[in-house]
Amino acid sequence: MKRKYNIIIALVLVVSVVISTAFMTGCTKTPKKNVIKLGLCLYRFDDTFISNVRQEIEEYVKEYEKEHDVKINLEVVDAKDNQNTQNHQVERFVSLNYDVLLINVVDRFAASNMIETAVGAGIPIVFFNRKPVDDDLNRADNIYYVGAGPKSAGIEQAKIIIDAYNKNPHSIDIDGDGVINYVLLEGEPSHQDSLVRTEWVIKTLQENSIPINKLNGAIGNWERAQGSALMEEWLKEYKNIDLVISNNDDMALGAIDAIDRAGNITGIKAVGIDGTKEALDAIAEGKLLGTIESDKKEYAKAVVELAMSSIGKSTLPNEIKAKLNNRSYDVEQIPRTK
Repeated sequence: MKRKYNIIIALVLVVSVVISTAFMTGCTKTPKKNVIKLGLCLYRFDDTFISNVRQEIEEYVKEYEKEHDVKINLEVVDAKDNQNTQNHQVERFVSLNYDVLLINVVDRFAASNMIETAVGAGIPIVFFNRKPVDDDLNRADNIYYVGAGPKSAGIEQAKIIIDAYNKNPHSIDIDGDGVINYVLLEGEPSHQDSLVRTEWVIKTLQENSIPINKLNGAIGNWERAQGSALMEEWLKEYKNIDLVISNNDDMALGAIDAIDRAGNITGIKAVGIDGTKEALDAIAEGKLLGTIESDKKEYAKAVVELAMSSIGKSTLPNEIKAKLNNRSYDVEQIPRTK
């Protein structure tokens, strides 16, 4: 009887353990992934190049999530070309304890307030495309910059013109008078890319003894509509335009729009910078002589990887580390003529 009693007690204990284990297993939740919060601040949504870069950043974030088994909340905001708006957007991200800010600054000379707000809260910043002044970039060790070197872009743009001229001078010098008469479309006057691209495209042409003569130039603020309006006026004023040199693709495409509207003008060549899809399509159609394409996938990878390494989520890839110079990274630029 005693033995039977002991067996019953043992069975009760076993069943209790099984039930308890099952209960605990059923109640155990799969650990949630840590959510990394990135605030992506753009100066304008409707800038073609920035829109292209934004798309690549969004795609690379998805790749990073899969590769590292993390969850990333990427919130994108539009400053609508207003620095005060962007300042408030940064303040909001800081108040919500975002991990890293990715900033395409509106005014490169007015980044100090955003830097003070973010760095004061210990939040790293990865600036891109529009480079703040060096004093601001050097205010903390967790501030980075990703961009495409404007000097090399200007030089490569000049090489497209030089190659075309050397191959067939008449293809650029339409009337064969021995001079390339050009008009110049410039970006924002305060943007480092606009200033440096302009300087080096002209300097490189002159250093290579290309016979150029400037007819006119004006600020087109990177916009296709402004490039178009300026070119329309120049076509009325000058009958001997050979070439349009543009600081970016959108303004170059605007100039082409004006030429197309005129209907009876042929031969004028145009060169841009950025390598947007629209520009590459125009090259394929024979409407644009060439552009300088920034590797936008590399752009996105550098921005996201710098952000993640700045908060210790992953180690910076060797290929990015090798090109990082004093927390600044230059994206490769590729000439496109076909």
